[in-house]
Amino acid sequence: MFRSLTPVVKNLLLITIGIFVITSYLMPQLKGWFALYYINSDRFEPFQFLTYMFMHADFWHLFSNMLGLFIFGPMLEQFLGGKKVLILWMVCGVGSGILYSGYTFYRMNQLDTHVESFYNNPSPAEFNRFVAAHRHHFKPEIYDFIDDYDRNPENERYESIAKNYMVKIRNNVANIPMVGASGALFGVLIAFGMLFPNTQLFLLFPPMPVKAKYLVLFYGLYTVWNIIDSRPTDNVAHFAHLSGLVIGFILITYWKRSRDSFY
Repeated sequence: MFRSLTPVVKNLLLITIGIFVITSYLMPQLKGWFALYYINSDRFEPFQFLTYMFMHADFWHLFSNMLGLFIFGPMLEQFLGGKKVLILWMVCGVGSGILYSGYTFYRMNQLDTHVESFYNNPSPAEFNRFVAAHRHHFKPEIYDFIDDYDRNPENERYESIAKNYMVKIRNNVANIPMVGASGALFGVLIAFGMLFPNTQLFLLFPPMPVKAKYLVLFYGLYTVWNIIDSRPTDNVAHFAHLSGLVIGFILITYWKRSRDSFY
């Protein structure tokens, strides 16, 4: 099975798995440096747009991404050539990080607007609106504080505590990192679906055959739904997945117009 691995796919697997071993067991501090942070965070560095895609949260995160590369990558490399598969992987990965950062910037701007609104008009009602919008970041006892603050709206101590809560939440959200090669993998997935749309793939769950184009369509719709649904407890960067799909689609569309340039 491993003899069927093509050179670029094999090297990407070895590099990513090797980095995971290093950052998990030998130098775990590297994960904190190389993950991708909000661009206005004190922890953000421009090189993170590249390095984040070689970081993974845990073994299963790594396994799912590398399994996808292992399954779809070799056939793509045989068809497109090693250089274009590497370009596809890197452009979709880096591009997903950049687009996701723009999405994070938009969401952080909304959060900052809520904080600023309270600072301009501090009141229990305004703080309650903030908690309602970001309740997944608070522990249940916050509602006891809201009740106390509501009974003492002019108390500066409660106002100060409310501000501390908001700043803490804001800073915590700003320092949530993104890691993983999922954006790059989704670029590979849509490339496979566009170039080999009628290839039959056999799913494990549920155990059934499905054409590549339908699998890609399902993942695309599922990703869009998760962005719209936006469950507070969901820590998956679905917008980065969608970004990988879009960038991969653009690249393959461009390359298909000049098929003689495949190398």
